[in-house]
Amino acid sequence: MAAGAWGRRPTLAVSAVAVLAFSVAACGSGGVSGLASAAGAGRSEASPTGVTTSAPGSSPSAGSPAGSSPAGPAGAGTPTARPSSRAEQAVDAEHADPFSPAVDRYLAGRSGSVLAAVYDARTGQSWRLGDGPAQDEASVVKVDILETLLSASDGTGLSSDDQGLAEQMIEDSDNDAATSLWYAAGGTAGLAAYNDRAGLTGTTPSDCVVCDDFPWPGWGLTTTVPDDQITLLKQLITPGPLLTATERQYALSLLENVAPGQAWGVSGGVPAGVTVALKNGWLPLNDDTTDWQINSEGWVSGDGRDYLISVLTTGNPTEQYGIDTIDGLSSLIWAALG
Repeated sequence: MAAGAWGRRPTLAVSAVAVLAFSVAACGSGGVSGLASAAGAGRSEASPTGVTTSAPGSSPSAGSPAGSSPAGPAGAGTPTARPSSRAEQAVDAEHADPFSPAVDRYLAGRSGSVLAAVYDARTGQSWRLGDGPAQDEASVVKVDILETLLSASDGTGLSSDDQGLAEQMIEDSDNDAATSLWYAAGGTAGLAAYNDRAGLTGTTPSDCVVCDDFPWPGWGLTTTVPDDQITLLKQLITPGPLLTATERQYALSLLENVAPGQAWGVSGGVPAGVTVALKNGWLPLNDDTTDWQINSEGWVSGDGRDYLISVLTTGNPTEQYGIDTIDGLSSLIWAALG
């Protein structure tokens, strides 16, 4: 299946791992969506607001299939800068919590539930927003697929064929390419093994690709939490035993060059000239397409900032509404970390 809409979800057991959800009261609806209609049970979460700050050096962890690019603001461009050495970066005083009262006020005016995590690579600080169960990854699972495949290559890199598929999967969010690489990475067992080695604790890879009553690739029904996605992203900017420097640079080069129409989300508020490496996902959860899962995660580096961010949102009345929510939240995070 080429990049396309997500439809009806099957009845699957969803992990009840508690993570970072911020539930907000229902508000008006946003823009419109062109994705095909979907059927299945939507979710309603009424979690209390909760922000957790981790000490420097602690390891937050967190992750959606996507199709054709939804409408959304373009990101901050795709410079080719790479993570600089921590020793080369002047570390000033620790930052205040970026999930500030301004974030509370902003999300209080939005419908849906938001889970988020931020890790500041300069200071080692991490922050989490909210409490709630793991959510569907949709296309952000493609980052996990890529890392699993690279790690399994034992430093030799991907074949030329797999490189072509990886480019389609990440830059264009192509679903056919993702399905091929899901199998090449070992499927459910392969991702679960890699995630265990990486230290993920709240992510459950989907156990089906062709799922009952679900017309799209089932790998998008992998569930995750923002902390786990931060842990995955750390593998790309920090030297470690799972990925070589060449593999990290290769993965980041793909994430820095997603199709312009997919450069929304955690790039919100980020000015041109700043490196943004991101992956997004979007998925309708019900027949009426009035409950959308919209996710965005990535690495932002430049203009005095160097941080990882993961945002998962559900209960969005439209696709564009969820995109706008993440754009607005990301703008506030960018400003707070300056």
